[in-house]
Amino acid sequence: MKILSGLPVVLALFSAAAFAQEAKPLKVMLITGGCCHDYKAQTEILKKGLESRINVEVTQIHVDDGSTAPKLPIYGNPDYAEGYDVVIHDECAADIKDEEVVKGVLKPHEDGIPGVALHCAMHSYRVGDFGNKVKKNSKDALWFEFLGLQSSRHGAQKPIEIKFEDKNHPVTKGAVDWTTVNEELYNNIQVFDSSHTLATGKQDGEKDSVVVWTNLYGKKKTRVFATTIGHNNATVEDARYLDMVAKGVLWATDKIDANGRPKAGFGRPKK
Repeated sequence: MKILSGLPVVLALFSAAAFAQEAKPLKVMLITGGCCHDYKAQTEILKKGLESRINVEVTQIHVDDGSTAPKLPIYGNPDYAEGYDVVIHDECAADIKDEEVVKGVLKPHEDGIPGVALHCAMHSYRVGDFGNKVKKNSKDALWFEFLGLQSSRHGAQKPIEIKFEDKNHPVTKGAVDWTTVNEELYNNIQVFDSSHTLATGKQDGEKDSVVVWTNLYGKKKTRVFATTIGHNNATVEDARYLDMVAKGVLWATDKIDANGRPKAGFGRPKK
């Protein structure tokens, strides 16, 4: 699959200057598995893409379980993220509905470990009535409060016109609007006050929706970066997507400056 060329923007941000000072790599847990996606390929695309852009070490937690209730080893272990700097949730677990299991998945983030949520993570861990607007602090809102946005469905696969609404945020500094290949546009039932919109998406026959945002979760205001984009491999391996996710990881861990450049020691030298 040919990687789409990135616009001048972002690759320059991961420069040798940002790597001038030695630093330990950020320890990243990447969780994949579940329904409807080529996770076997995408987990490798993400690992390689992130490790080549920023100073991270990605550990993959993956199961070859294509059901809507994948048997991920994190379930029942609220300390699963101990020793990690950030957890990337890229699983598709729509029918993991047990309240205690979901609380266990959330526990590291309640304790302050940052999160990144990609695509089908938005439609995972749906406790209770997820199709209607949930009330804050209810069991139905558990996962959605972590994400900062509630979504319940997506439309047909068609190109999505992505418009960056905040181009002064460190994650989107210098970003240029683009149109994806065929992708799924996730709806917005509600956007929580704790979240901040970075980009919206437009698709034929669907209402415009928030597609990239940040959130401050819980009492510790844990940083969470999220995007609903990323169904197909062609999107996940697009340089613009990988640049954005890499910057989202840096923002979540507070390793990016106001100009969208990695803080010293957390970039990668240009080859």
